[in-house]
Parts: sequence; structure tokens; C-alpha cells
Amino acid sequence: MILHDLIDYETLRIIWWLLLGVLLIGFAVMDGFDLGTASLLPFVARTDVERRVVINAVGPVWEGNQVWLILGGGAIFAAWPPLYAVSFSGFYLAMFAILFALILRPVGFKYRSKRESAAWRSAWDWALFIGGFVPALVMGVAVGNVLQGVPFHFDGDFRIYYEGTTLFELLNPFGLLCGLLSVAMLLMHGAAWLVLKSEGPVAERARGYGSIAAMATIALFAIGGLWLWLGIDGYRITSEIVTTGPSNPLGKTAEQAPGVWFENYAAHGWMMIAPALGFLGAAGGLVFMRGRREILTILSTAVSILGIISTVGLSMFPFILPSSVDPRSSLTVWDASSSHLTLFIMLVVTVIFVPIIVAYTAWVYRVLWGKVDEKEIRDGTGHAY
Repeated sequence: MILHDLIDYETLRIIWWLLLGVLLIGFAVMDGFDLGTASLLPFVARTDVERRVVINAVGPVWEGNQVWLILGGGAIFAAWPPLYAVSFSGFYLAMFAILFALILRPVGFKYRSKRESAAWRSAWDWALFIGGFVPALVMGVAVGNVLQGVPFHFDGDFRIYYEGTTLFELLNPFGLLCGLLSVAMLLMHGAAWLVLKSEGPVAERARGYGSIAAMATIALFAIGGLWLWLGIDGYRITSEIVTTGPSNPLGKTAEQAPGVWFENYAAHGWMMIAPALGFLGAAGGLVFMRGRREILTILSTAVSILGIISTVGLSMFPFILPSSVDPRSSLTVWDASSSHLTLFIMLVVTVIFVPIIVAYTAWVYRVLWGKVDEKEIRDGTGHAY
């Protein structure tokens, strides 16, 4: 028996769909508090020392946290080539905006304190704000557009045609709602991190902004679900579903219909755990933040992120990227993956290296555990930024 036949093609596709979700959630949880903290920087810190406290709360770990973004992009490239091709070309301007904003982060961290000028430092503080806020917003907007369907199709030779026009086309009302939900969710998570890593006025202001963000997360998540139910058509496969055949998006038929994104929940009641975690995690974050339970706060906000992202994935399954102009061209778990052998080899590599990454990350966080000391920053000892 060939080694990769130990796991059948259908199972491998499911495993890689799950792993893609794990990597996206890992990025949102690990790098999410970096983005949220940067977005809060101009508001929770009012003096130069306070702003350095905020920066040093994430400065030692943000680069490592971005590993999850790289892993996610790599997984899409290798495991879901058509998804990579469509999304990275169709959302090119959105991706460029995210990358531009992310580039501001390392530059801001390195250059902010190179001069004593208040104007210089303020400018880099706002650059760090852009580096946190823009990716959070645009990524949420992208998810909102995916739920509505993306204007692309394949021709008979599997060439991709994207029929969208400009970046502003993505900024439709539902997309913006999802973008605001993403921002609120990561602001909540960033505030939880600052409450954990700082003391004094910074922590108190973070607690206030975090509480508002938690309430906004609950409200926007509820509004988004209601809007999706009443006003956004979902997608379903109308032909026979072949789960083990070669990847061919044009080998099926599909249609748009109202309420389809909720059919999985009706058929599988256990899936309701995902939206429940989204709401309960945000509510727990609010309660624990006000109750000064720092560890429980950051765990709760992470659970909320897990629930909200899982809700989207479970709603859409088996669709990964639906097409609004030609539902038949929509990409699903069953027709957009790499080959059986490729998925198996990647799984072996993942099983070996992801635990190493997780173990190293855990060790780093253990070494860096504790609050940022404002006195050390003022004295110029113990901190790099």
C-alpha cells in the first residue's frame, strides 16, 4: 500500500480545512492583540513613558506572532492553490493595503525613539495605529465580502477572471459591518493584553476601552448574524457531491438561496457551540475585565475570537470562496485542494514542525512573563523600545 493511502483523500481535505481554520484563528489570537494594542496606542497612553509602556507590551513578541500569518498564507498556497490564486489576485489592492500597514509596524517600533522630538514620536505613534487598525478593518471587510460571494469565474481552460473593479467596491455595507466587528474584536483582545501587561493609568484606560469594545463585539456579532439570515443569500451545491475526485471547480452546479448559510446549524445542532463561544467569550471578557481578573480576561477574549471565526467557517462549509457571478465556479473543500499526495506530505511536515513552533512560542512567553515596568522604561534599562 502506498504510504499516503493511509489517510483517504476526503479525510485529508477535511483535515486541511480544519488546519486552515486553526492557522487563521491562531493568527487572530496571537497577532490580534498586537493589532488591537497598536490601535489603542494613541488613546490609552497620554505621555511618552505611557506610550513606551504600550509599545513594550508587544514589542518583544509581535514578530514571532506574525509567524501565524506566514503559516496561513503558506497553507493556502500549498493546500488550496485555486483559493490562493483567486483571493490574492482578486483582493490584490486590499492585500496591498494590509501589507503596507503591516510594514509600518517594524519601522515604527525601530524609528520611534530615534529622536527626542515630540512631533517625531507622535507621527510614529499614529503610524503604529495605522499598522494595527487597517489590517483589522480590511481583513474583516474581506470576510464580509466572502460571505456575500466574490465576483470571479473560471473559463473552460480554468483561467481566472475577476470582475471586481476597485478597492472601494469591497467597502459595501455588510463588508463594513464585518470590518467593524473585526476591529471591535481585536480592540477587545488588545485591551485584555494591556490589562495583563501594564499597570496604573494605561491599564485603567485599557480596561475602559476594552469594555466598550467587548459590548460592541457582542452587538455587531448579533447584528451581523441577523443581517446574514435576513438579507444575504448563501450558496449550496445542487449536483451530486464528489468528495474524493480530482479538484475541478467546474464539475458541479451550485445556486444562491436565502438562509442557506444557516442550514448547517439546522442539520448539526452541535455547531451552535461556535456562535455561543463568540458571545460568551466577549461577555466573559467584559465581566472579567471589569472584575480585574487578568488571566481570565485574555482567555475569554481569545475564546470569543475562536467562536466568531469558527462561526463563519462552519456556516460556509463546504464552500471556501463562493462566486457571486457564477456559483458553479465557487471553490469548495471538495474541488479546490492540492493532490492527495501533496496534502499528505504537508500534513507530515505540519505534524513535525507546528508542535515545535508552539513549544518555542510557549517558552518565549514564559520567559517574558510579567508586567512592563514603567520605572525601567523611565530609567532606560531593561527595554528595547
